[in-house]
Amino acid sequence: MVAKIHSEKPPAKLHRPSWDDYFMNLAQHVATRSTCLRHHVGAVLIRNKRILATGYNGAPSGMKHCLEIGCIRDQLKIPSGTKQEICRAIHAEQNAIVQCAVYGVSSNESTLYITHQPCTICAKIIINAGVKRIVFQKPYPDAYAQSLLKEAGVKLERWLSKG
Repeated sequence: MVAKIHSEKPPAKLHRPSWDDYFMNLAQHVATRSTCLRHHVGAVLIRNKRILATGYNGAPSGMKHCLEIGCIRDQLKIPSGTKQEICRAIHAEQNAIVQCAVYGVSSNESTLYITHQPCTICAKIIINAGVKRIVFQKPYPDAYAQSLLKEAGVKLERWLSKG
């Protein structure tokens, strides 16, 4: 027999994070897996409040990470925000979208939560993946990426921590 326990006081009001806070917190946690020496970026793709895929920035599968061999961008003195193609890492949002492709999960009509605003290359991939909304934490100075997303009708929203 199970005994019933009665509390004399009702429990304190439980704080539940908003969906945006919840998913952004997950993206921040995913970023802890990053192997980039410059930026730790995490992404979570969501549809209907369900996780479709996650991604973080790092070397392609099976290849050595920058943590192991160093950063080619640092070695060549390439400033942040330029020449993204000269980088060993795949961006977090690219990895999340690739995970959807590998496992046969549609990213159409999804929301992307990401710790850093997407670059131009990622913006084009995001548009073609059918993502309709992006929630990001840290800005990235790429006006062209922003204009592409706007033209494609992808909502771009900055998340500000309430904590």
